[in-house]
Amino acid sequence: MRLFKPRPRPEPGEIVLVIGLGNPGAEYEETRHNVGFLVVDEMAARLGVAFKDAGHCSLADNGSLYDRRVILAKPRTYMNRSGGAVRGLLKAHGLGPADLLVVHDDLDIEFGKVRLKRTGGDGGQRGIRSIIASLGRGEGGGDFSRIRVGIGRGTERGNEADYVLSPFTRHEREELNAVIDTAIDRVFELIRIWDRNRIPEGRKGD
Repeated sequence: MRLFKPRPRPEPGEIVLVIGLGNPGAEYEETRHNVGFLVVDEMAARLGVAFKDAGHCSLADNGSLYDRRVILAKPRTYMNRSGGAVRGLLKAHGLGPADLLVVHDDLDIEFGKVRLKRTGGDGGQRGIRSIIASLGRGEGGGDFSRIRVGIGRGTERGNEADYVLSPFTRHEREELNAVIDTAIDRVFELIRIWDRNRIPEGRKGD
């Protein structure tokens, strides 16, 4: 006899899981690599929900927006091992990659710019790489939406690790709130219609 019944699969768009990528710990809080955490932290404040410890992630699972349930999460497994936590959250809520939206930093986009990516590879972002690997390459593992928040490259190739783990400059910090606002606008727009094919991946001036 089965003690637990599997959770019924929600209708498409009924629940949206929004993941912010970053690293746990006070030493990483203000680094470029943690901009995904910063975006979902501000989202939680706007939705009036609070993060709670849920093992491998911090979770705020009682948000609501445009008649959809919105689950916010921050993996606590460090960036390069984000995939296991994301896979566990999807399974726990009966969701698939199509219900997933990931917010992350992107070296190849100029600081201040925000882009939607509907699907595809990891683009060198190791948190995204971990998620795709955990969900299964060639099995729809990369078929999830991303909000890419530009941090600029700002360094010679080969020094990326030090750069992403360094704090924003004073000038960047002065503009950071506006960047976070733009990212949240993109997230809210996508949640509102939950049809990524209706939103351009890039717009002039974004």
